[in-house]
Amino acid sequence: MPVCKLREEMTTTVTNTPTTVAPRVGRRGWAALVVLMLPVLLISVDNTVLSFALPQIALDLAPTATQQLWIISAYPLVLASLLVTMGVLGDRFGRRRMLLLGATGFGIVSGLAAFAPSAEWLIAARAGMGVFGAMLMPSTLSLLRSIFVNRDQRRLAIAVWASCFSAGAALGPVVGGILLEHFAWGSVFLMAIPVLVPLLVLAPLLVPESSDPNPGRFDPMSIVLSLATMVPIVYAIKEFAVNGTDSALPIVLIIAGLVSGVLFVRRQNRLETPMLDMALFRLPTFSGSVLVNLLSVTVLVGFLFFVAQHLQLIVGLSPMESGLVLVPGLLAMIVAGIGVVPIAKRVAPRLVVPVALGFSILGYLMVAESTNSGALPLLIAAFVSLGIGIGAAETVSNELVLASAPAAKAGAASAVSETAYELGAVLGTTIIGGILAAFYRSSLMLPSGLPTDVAEAARETLAGAVASSNALDDTLGQALRDAAATAFDSGAGAAVVLGVALLVVAAVIAALTLGGQSKPESL
Repeated sequence: MPVCKLREEMTTTVTNTPTTVAPRVGRRGWAALVVLMLPVLLISVDNTVLSFALPQIALDLAPTATQQLWIISAYPLVLASLLVTMGVLGDRFGRRRMLLLGATGFGIVSGLAAFAPSAEWLIAARAGMGVFGAMLMPSTLSLLRSIFVNRDQRRLAIAVWASCFSAGAALGPVVGGILLEHFAWGSVFLMAIPVLVPLLVLAPLLVPESSDPNPGRFDPMSIVLSLATMVPIVYAIKEFAVNGTDSALPIVLIIAGLVSGVLFVRRQNRLETPMLDMALFRLPTFSGSVLVNLLSVTVLVGFLFFVAQHLQLIVGLSPMESGLVLVPGLLAMIVAGIGVVPIAKRVAPRLVVPVALGFSILGYLMVAESTNSGALPLLIAAFVSLGIGIGAAETVSNELVLASAPAAKAGAASAVSETAYELGAVLGTTIIGGILAAFYRSSLMLPSGLPTDVAEAARETLAGAVASSNALDDTLGQALRDAAATAFDSGAGAAVVLGVALLVVAAVIAALTLGGQSKPESL
């Protein structure tokens, strides 16, 4: 039944068919796009801004290595777990309404995070930000789907959206660096308020409300099962990265998540109006685009997690200097994301996306050489190459996700795409960050003569080693910093291998599934 229903919706709700030219929006529609970019930038910046604030947080709150990973990942973990639920609620109760509710809550909780007195408080606040962030993100992309019904205009609008989303992840360290140069680390959270106030004022004036005209009955059990699927699996990935095979908990959690996932799918297939129409995943273009999003963001966030610590704690740059190092790559990501639009109109996605990801593969290979040689210009060039690939691939894949789905299900489809993004952010920090932490601990050769407390702090994290070295005499302190730097960068090779492997997989998936322009009306 859902497959038939989806086919019917795709033939009746998509207006820009080959025989019908959908209306084009005017200045009001583009003004609405500008307003909707505010939460996009904020959420994506928030995914990575803490990478550069983490050294200061580590000195102030003294978190353990595990708590450091949780400070970074609690936000995208909760966000990823709730996106589908919030996307569906937006389809039902109004996407603009959900956007405004999320903006209000996000601003309040960000203020609480800014003045966190402990690592535990900060982790809890980051989780709360994830709850309200999940209300924001599906609303932005699905509202674009309802505003820009003309596909040519929608392709450009989504290019701007995707560029802001991808570039925001890179902009996080830049913004963080500038703020941390002049203010305490809590300032990276307070920046949410001046971004959200204009959104709350302008969105009711410029952004039209939209929702699913036939949402069906509200099904709490589907929401429970979706959470019971996402939370254990994402948590298990994190636990495995931190504790390895020492604990059976990750295996138990993955099994529990998979069982809940099976029950969720079975329930959706039985419901006449499901929470998430599983027929979407039978579209190769939809599924392939979601996987490309997941893998691309994983390698991007993993790179930023590494480079933020490398530049500040090893190269010795200030937070602002470290952020400025990433500006060329940020600009490359934006230019590539928008510049790929005319190319994607003429060349099949199965060619565009793999070629774009080839640039990202080259960028990752350059990372290993830059750490070996210590050449900062090579590291900058690596991020430029990585940014070109990620920016172009994200634009094409996100446009295909929306073009593959009926307009009434835009919220659910957007939520699936953004779940892949946030899950990628979790995986990038957890897996690549976990690899770096594991190599750091196993490779660290501490100089003799260290006090016990200094040795313990140094074994925990790179930030702990650098902070502890300041209390030692110059010779011993430099020896500790050199040992910590060597141990941390020893994980770069393994991180590069993993990053390249993930990008190759993404390129193969794109070549096999993104066969051409999406035509949902012909399903």
